[in-house]
Amino acid sequence: MSAMRGRQGRELRRAKEIAEGVVPQLNARRRASKERAAAAEAETIATDAAEIEAKKKTAKQQDAKLTSKHGAKREAGLGSDVEPRTVEPKQAEVVIPADAARGLLVSDADAEERLDQFLAARLEGVSRARVQLLIAQEKVTVTGADGAASVTGSKLRPSYKLSSGELVRVIGQAKLKPLRAIAEDIPLEIIYEDADLAVVNKPAGMMVHAGAGHEIEDERGKGTMVNALLHHLTNLSQPESELRPGVVHRLDRQTSGLLVVAKNDVAHQKLSEAFAARETTKQYLALVQGRMKQDSGSINTPISRDVNRRTRMTTRRSDGRPALTHWKVRERLATPWGEFSLLDVKIETGRTHQIRAHMSSIGHPVVGDTLYGAATEIKQMPAARQKATLRFLQLKRNFLHAAKLGLRHPTSGEWIEWEAALPIELEAFLRELRGLE
Repeated sequence: MSAMRGRQGRELRRAKEIAEGVVPQLNARRRASKERAAAAEAETIATDAAEIEAKKKTAKQQDAKLTSKHGAKREAGLGSDVEPRTVEPKQAEVVIPADAARGLLVSDADAEERLDQFLAARLEGVSRARVQLLIAQEKVTVTGADGAASVTGSKLRPSYKLSSGELVRVIGQAKLKPLRAIAEDIPLEIIYEDADLAVVNKPAGMMVHAGAGHEIEDERGKGTMVNALLHHLTNLSQPESELRPGVVHRLDRQTSGLLVVAKNDVAHQKLSEAFAARETTKQYLALVQGRMKQDSGSINTPISRDVNRRTRMTTRRSDGRPALTHWKVRERLATPWGEFSLLDVKIETGRTHQIRAHMSSIGHPVVGDTLYGAATEIKQMPAARQKATLRFLQLKRNFLHAAKLGLRHPTSGEWIEWEAALPIELEAFLRELRGLE
């Protein structure tokens, strides 16, 4: 029987059908089996996360490539006996220059410029988002040459177009919104940190931040990377959201790897602009089901929300956002469990579930990613079953790891790159596939 027949063949066909928007119809037995599997998965998430962190600690002792500034003082595991504590924003107050308090004169060259752009260019170390907060809280006034207010109070908008001869004053500090997050003493591997940013190696099983509507005492809002950051770092940016201080970009919950975090608003704005302008590099390691025929390729198909299953994305709608993924085969594996391909993947856009949706769309879902059609259990091929005791493999996370991150430092302008080795649970899974365990 060929490698594409049997259970794996059915799983790959199902992945293609899902990518095309076809919802598989399950009989009662299959439906009950799926429900049991989902329930078991939910029950084991916390245990898996703790086991992953314990294994990561062992891996660190064997691999000296990555060292954590903070890790030596912390125990492995995602849990903590320390009670979470709420925190106020740790962002330093904006220093208002004396001339801004007295008034900044709008020249002929500045006429027709937006108010927020005008102030952001003249207030050193103040982001445009913070300027907009100052305007919203009525801490900015604009008066004409005759001293009369051009626009008053709440009617003044960041988009207000200035006129020559007007005087712009900053008359107070903006009050930051209280954070809807909690500081928790959660172990976190911080592989780089300076005054402007930090780079974190996020484990699988950890959400980057709580979702909207999660109150700080809600269990679903605990154990996030943001909560850990609030405990370990002195400052975090807070440009717009009380839920996501410091967060510049994200990784899916079951994806591990490198994330950059902003420690002040100016760094946040520059880093966000760099990601939006595709001036950063992000490279992932992904293990996908099946043998990739070509050595490399690109997937350039738009991605949008699946209208039938709102928890996933699709490449089948015409109104999707542009998304570009490049992949290159690092290794092809012919194993007793079928064929797999280990890929280096680079993305030029950062759409939700981009790599997962793109790989599923070409019939090669990421191993462990059951949402996009990957096998729940990877069984041995028929020939292997005849020679040995029946075994199956199961990976309770996605085999997707953000291995490399490169960007230009927001202050120095220096290009910096970081690398993070595969987590030990993914290395162990590869060893099993290769027959080394």
